[in-house]
Amino acid sequence: MSPRVAPSVSKSLVVSAPTALACIALCCAIAGCARPTPQTADPSTISAASPPPAVASASVEATTGATPVRSLPMPARPAAPSLYVASGLSPLPPQCHGADASGILYPNAEVEPYLAANPLDPRILVGTWQQDRWSNGSARALLAATSFDGGRSWTRQPLPFSRCGGGSVLNGGDYERASDPWVSYSPNGVVHAMALSTNGGLFQAGSANAMLASRSLDHGRTWSNPIALIQDGAAAFNDKNAMTADPHDANFVYAVWDRLIDANDSGPAYFARSVDGGASWQPARPIHDPGSRNQTIGNQIVVLPNGVLIDVFNQIDRPLLGPQRARVGIVRSFDRGATWSAPIYVADLLAVGTRDPQSGANVRDGSIIPTIAASPHGELYAVWQDARFGSGAFDAIALSRSIDSGATWSAPIRVNAVVGVAAFTPSVRVGRDSVVAVSYYDLRSDTATAPLTADVWLARSGDGGATWTEQRIGASFDLLSAPNANGFFVGDYQGLIEADGVLVAFYGKANDGDTFNRTDIVAAPMPYLPPIAVATASAATKRAALRDRGTPPGFKPGPRLRQRVDANLRRRLREPPAPGVEPRVMPHYAFASLLQR
Repeated sequence: MSPRVAPSVSKSLVVSAPTALACIALCCAIAGCARPTPQTADPSTISAASPPPAVASASVEATTGATPVRSLPMPARPAAPSLYVASGLSPLPPQCHGADASGILYPNAEVEPYLAANPLDPRILVGTWQQDRWSNGSARALLAATSFDGGRSWTRQPLPFSRCGGGSVLNGGDYERASDPWVSYSPNGVVHAMALSTNGGLFQAGSANAMLASRSLDHGRTWSNPIALIQDGAAAFNDKNAMTADPHDANFVYAVWDRLIDANDSGPAYFARSVDGGASWQPARPIHDPGSRNQTIGNQIVVLPNGVLIDVFNQIDRPLLGPQRARVGIVRSFDRGATWSAPIYVADLLAVGTRDPQSGANVRDGSIIPTIAASPHGELYAVWQDARFGSGAFDAIALSRSIDSGATWSAPIRVNAVVGVAAFTPSVRVGRDSVVAVSYYDLRSDTATAPLTADVWLARSGDGGATWTEQRIGASFDLLSAPNANGFFVGDYQGLIEADGVLVAFYGKANDGDTFNRTDIVAAPMPYLPPIAVATASAATKRAALRDRGTPPGFKPGPRLRQRVDANLRRRLREPPAPGVEPRVMPHYAFASLLQR
């Protein structure tokens, strides 16, 4: 298949300000009367809330196809957000991992970003991602990147979570690979980072894995030596971590993940916390154990305005016979993580995963990872991929709302506007104005004659999810150019934040046909989004929205959909093999295979 050629974009001219009228005689005598000549703004000095420069970077226009932003007056329909490339060519030296490695290495491939904003100065953003992805798990290093102008320019720094990132025996980062990058800002301006670091394969003799945490006191310029929150060998594997700095108290930082235990074939949610701002950590412990043969994955903590902690997760239950079941669930803590409640279940997670509609090839997406956000007034919004809204052949983006601190949840509704095509890997954020924003990928632009064309979209609701408006972020791209890691891969999750009222998307995109530099991480600040009215929808509007976007009346997942969900879980929860090597599956899958022979 020949590479898709990105459309050329002509460079726009700056429209100068109208010539000022002649001053009256009295004003002419005043030295301050003269008006300075308009100049194009320096992107390195623009605040997150100020307009972008009159002419977007020519290099960004050429590489992203983004429409340049013109000077005032604003158009009736705003142009697509400008994209700013945060990543670059790999700074990592060859063979820095220091071991014979299996799998296919994709140098210069960046995937799976996350982003945080400094609450003391929202122009300062710190992002992170996987650098130089392997086909069979993790990357050579994780990089952090800092922007002091709201996402328009970036400086990059390796994180000491692996040898290629500067980890060593002396500083606690002596690992071959790292994955699952996460960052979070404390209210005092300290930024915290977390990673999964590994040596060797999943459950293999001599292997090691750890959850590592680090912090930066200078917005990502330098990082502390890693602290191991937990370390395991071949008997257990820690996975899919997230870190949340308490927005109300800088002393408290929370980390959560799932720990897969080989001996009893379980995957409880594990939790650790710091009570001294990340300088040290209390011992890790389980906070929800779904029992033998079952596991959690995709744990993530959000803190409500009243201080209640909510940990969302996907619980996967595996009967000895029959298909597996996945459910979105939460546990709550009313004492900053000292104790935790019994689980509350939001809804079934009925994701079937994303495939190339033409070839059937896998797209590795966020189909097993729910995400969550809280509003300033305490409403909770959980978002995930789900196939319940149509024939069961494609995932949509599902959203459920809670107005009582997670005790009860609404029936899921569909966020994405276009049905009949795959929508995947959502992120959710609730702004200070209580507008709910959801970003996601979809394949609506894909055709039978084109490459695997993907777009990123932003959907927003001002009435608690009853009605939605959406717009595309950036230009389409070809997912077939992305690294193949158990499917074409740009990340299990992406970043979406609000910084001083401005939404910023932070996501991975493929570079069409470029096998030297397959992917990049881009930032999309969106200061000129059309306003969304924040209001409670009328009863008639809600009924109409539920008919259009709600779960079909009387819906019950049938055997065919259950089998598709099961197949997606099996596809996602396996370790991609090295060339010529049998894939390593989780112990419960191996046992189930024996029963079915």
